Amino acid sequence: MNSRTVLWAAAGVAALGFLIALEIAARRYGQPGPLTDQVKGVICAPKPGPLYGGMALMMVVLTWRQRFIAAGAAIGIDVVFALVRWAVDAKVDEGHSFGNGALWVMLGCAVIALTRRTGAERALLLKGVGLGLLLVAGRKAGDTWLLITSKARPSVLDQYVATADHALGNPSWLVGRIVGATGPLGPRLLHVVYAQLAVAAVVVALYQLRDVAVERRFPSHHLVRTFLVIGLVGPGIYMIFPVVGPVFAYGPGASGTGGLHWAVADLWPHTPPPISPPHPMPYDGITPRNCMPSLHTAWATAIFIHSRKGPRILRCAGTFWLVATLTATLGFGYHYGVDLVAGVVFALTIEAAMRSLDRGWDRPGIQLVLHGATVFAALLVSYRFLPVEMAMHPWVCGPLLLLAMASVVYGYLRTTRLWEPAAAPTRQPGPQPEPVC
Repeated sequence: MNSRTVLWAAAGVAALGFLIALEIAARRYGQPGPLTDQVKGVICAPKPGPLYGGMALMMVVLTWRQRFIAAGAAIGIDVVFALVRWAVDAKVDEGHSFGNGALWVMLGCAVIALTRRTGAERALLLKGVGLGLLLVAGRKAGDTWLLITSKARPSVLDQYVATADHALGNPSWLVGRIVGATGPLGPRLLHVVYAQLAVAAVVVALYQLRDVAVERRFPSHHLVRTFLVIGLVGPGIYMIFPVVGPVFAYGPGASGTGGLHWAVADLWPHTPPPISPPHPMPYDGITPRNCMPSLHTAWATAIFIHSRKGPRILRCAGTFWLVATLTATLGFGYHYGVDLVAGVVFALTIEAAMRSLDRGWDRPGIQLVLHGATVFAALLVSYRFLPVEMAMHPWVCGPLLLLAMASVVYGYLRTTRLWEPAAAPTRQPGPQPEPVC
């Protein structure tokens, strides 16, 4: 058994242990955990997006004929389930309409891999199934973890972050007013972008994995790996630095979310909060503490990075999704400006670590990851312990925050360029002797 097999086995055991721990924690709060939700998805009506997105990722290992069969089987199974629910007048939750077929197809492919495949073909098909199921399990685990943050962290640190945000000029308040002034069209478009971030990730991942069926192997590094690690590591920071966001902490906002009962005051997005010594404040046991860092920003940054080597339309889409996601996170009051700065640093650090793990740890890679981790930790410490000083000296602290982020961006660009294979110089044809007649 080689070291790579041992690593995959250890990762699988760790992932299963993590899901079991989340299941136990969720049940302590009277809610089903990710494993229960996954099992219910075999029969009960699930959300279709994650399941069909996972099946699309799984199908990168299949031939075109097998893909058509898998897609047809999934749609057929969903039609049967829909007819049965209609016949018995079964009630389904809003947004939970179909998707059982995709899960059945993925489970069926796992059975086929174990019973009808051998050697490298079995391993490849199991990797494809694992990739698809991991995407679904990651979504369900994230939902469970958000529930845990709302129950386990009764106090939030929004006053600290809002005070530190003065150093950047309170961008959430500014962008919130701009988005509100665009009428219904702007918020509607941004809502679609914000809610469908996983769809953009699947599109980029499918482009990167387009040759798996031909080459019969996965590329050494792709977006799904970074996407999942961001989702695994990031929520741990929520427990260390619980923040609910300006729309919840400083007013109900245009969407009616949040509430004055728990908010400091009804200030967002028209009146920036006053500068005063911050304190932890109690908040409800429902709203997730999922602001620091902004994982939507981190995921959009990862999509942007991985779209750079695609065709022009993919590069433009990656740029649009990044800009629109940043606008939505601020404009809807879900995040403060300093959350976004931390999110960018976090994403680049994770991406650098994943690339270093793939190609082997060298001195530039280690330095880049250590630099990113140090900057990220310094950002969190400054938000927690120096927010008043940052707010009182915005013309100094604001540029310092941006420079700290820019140093990680520059370090990532410089280091990854060293990792790119040098292009072979084009040989120029030398002078040829003319034939003598």
